[in-house]
Amino acid sequence: MMNTSSGWQSPEHALSYLSRADKIPHRTEGESVLLEELDPNSAKILDIGAGNGRLLDLCLLKCPGATGVALDFSPPMLESLREKYKDGRVEIIEHDINSSLPFDAKSFDVVVSSFAIHHVDHARKRKLYEEIWEVTQDGGIFCNLEHVSSPTENLHKIFFQKLEAEEDGANILLDVETQLKWLREIGFYDVDCYWKWRELALLIGKKH
Repeated sequence: MMNTSSGWQSPEHALSYLSRADKIPHRTEGESVLLEELDPNSAKILDIGAGNGRLLDLCLLKCPGATGVALDFSPPMLESLREKYKDGRVEIIEHDINSSLPFDAKSFDVVVSSFAIHHVDHARKRKLYEEIWEVTQDGGIFCNLEHVSSPTENLHKIFFQKLEAEEDGANILLDVETQLKWLREIGFYDVDCYWKWRELALLIGKKH
């Protein structure tokens, strides 16, 4: 997970998140659906907000011939990534997603993100989706396993009760429908919410 707020600069905040990450209800279901959509022959994978590399690990297992690029902003997360990927298969880049993606057009077959993009404001979300379109190869795919808003405040409260956690003040949540609309407007096809449990959703778009 990646965020530009000061909390993500501290080891305590990052480690607190990691201690909860594997316990997020139904998370593995969403990850499984995501992996079903990946072409195992994909050559290059970008993970935006890679955290400790959990999702990127799964993608690299599904695509055994691929190399990866991991973006994150938090020093503790970057340290974890560097320790994990000492073999050179994954390039690790310190990057704040409030800034433009540092890649040429059509650089990746697969672009994924896991619970990161909801930390930027809505205008930046829309712009980031455009940048993701630009760096995705023709025939490629974008998969965003994301924290989205609930349609009612009561459902929002119930979600955090189920999570047994307090809400992160850095969350800037947006509904599924608006984000799917953006992806279609940008040019992605077969755009849909491929999986959802309460405020956790898998948004996917493919590129011709």
